[in-house]
Amino acid sequence: MEFRDALDFLDGYVNLEATAGRIHGLSLDSIRGLVASMGDPQIDLPSIHVTGTNGKGSVAAMASALLASAGLRVGSYTSPHVDTIRERLKISGELITEEDFGDLIEDLARYVGVLDEHPSYFEILTAAAFLWFSNEAVDAAVVEVGLLGRFDATNVIESRVSVITNIGMDHTDGVGDWRRAVAMEKAGIIVEGRPLVLGDTSVELLDVFMAEGPDPLLVRGSDFGVSASSPAVGGQMIDLFGPFGRHDEVYLPLHGFYQADNAAIALTAVEAMLDTQLDDEVVSEAFAGMLIPGRLEVISSRPLVLLDGAHNPQAARALAETAPEVFPVARRILVLGMLGPRQPGAVVDELVGLDPDVVIVFTAPSPRAIPGAVLGSCCSERGLEVEVAPDAAEALRRALALADDDDMVLVTGSFYVLAEARAAAVDIGSSGDPDFDSEM
Repeated sequence: MEFRDALDFLDGYVNLEATAGRIHGLSLDSIRGLVASMGDPQIDLPSIHVTGTNGKGSVAAMASALLASAGLRVGSYTSPHVDTIRERLKISGELITEEDFGDLIEDLARYVGVLDEHPSYFEILTAAAFLWFSNEAVDAAVVEVGLLGRFDATNVIESRVSVITNIGMDHTDGVGDWRRAVAMEKAGIIVEGRPLVLGDTSVELLDVFMAEGPDPLLVRGSDFGVSASSPAVGGQMIDLFGPFGRHDEVYLPLHGFYQADNAAIALTAVEAMLDTQLDDEVVSEAFAGMLIPGRLEVISSRPLVLLDGAHNPQAARALAETAPEVFPVARRILVLGMLGPRQPGAVVDELVGLDPDVVIVFTAPSPRAIPGAVLGSCCSERGLEVEVAPDAAEALRRALALADDDDMVLVTGSFYVLAEARAAAVDIGSSGDPDFDSEM
């Protein structure tokens, strides 16, 4: 099967990410039936399973890099992707090739064809990842949850280590004790008798995680964490501590203290999986090479153009706190596109902290997109100056036309808008626009 044919095949199955983003039937029956028909390739896969409202993608990337630096052949399965679906399936940092992806989906099509119940798009991709990792005989895998945890398709694995980065308001209606409800769903990935690395330190939620019987329970701030962080060129220097020892003066080429926290979580998960402290050289090598698309990613220096997939209030708050501190500029121009069913007001409330000079809103390229006019009204109600553009490409062009060399253009709102913005940046850069110094 050709790569394009594989994408067309997947598009024939319901894509919950592109529609409502809701849990599929509150059941694992479909994915269990699919992987069982394949011989359960995930059963003997040593893995780290990562969930959380924010940071799980960064933690998964860091954990994969640490395992690879330690000499293991590592499979990683993450979502969503920024530019190509191939980003979701990697072995030791290398994306699956188009040819291998086509062959893999062709294999999956045969299994899907004999099932009574049709799996979803995400369930097929998840099964494909497990089959690929099995065929390629990886030593370990890092698997990122797609949605919540307990009923996520990835939860057919029995991980060596479970990771819960944090609990925040995303994929919830915010009614009642929503934090406990979200925590209970995320706690569903915990395997009894095996380690849980917990980044959320809310004392009132500890009983939720303890009830699943992890052993040991490793909590950020007491069992592991960041003891020091200082700015460095292109990132930060961090000191990390954990149950297996310390790692001091580690360079992390990512901005924001939350990324230092993510590094501590990832390191603790890997050392818990291997049941030993990693050599300092292994840790330094892994973190020094970190480049995570869509997380304060610089694609131009003059003017400064950043891509960040802040898609919920917690992520938007971290962005608003970090970007001005790390990148002092003359003016800030915000380019914003968002997806539903999230309420945009809560995210915009946090982005107000950026004090943008103008916000250029647009309708994201998705059936779930919040119309640009709705976003514009939401921003205007909060006293922000607003312009409405038809799409991300035109929004970026307008932002660059307004920006001087010393200004910042920040594209945010969802990971799904970043690919369109990046493609527009490539076109603008290749056109020889003298006002745009692309770093791509």
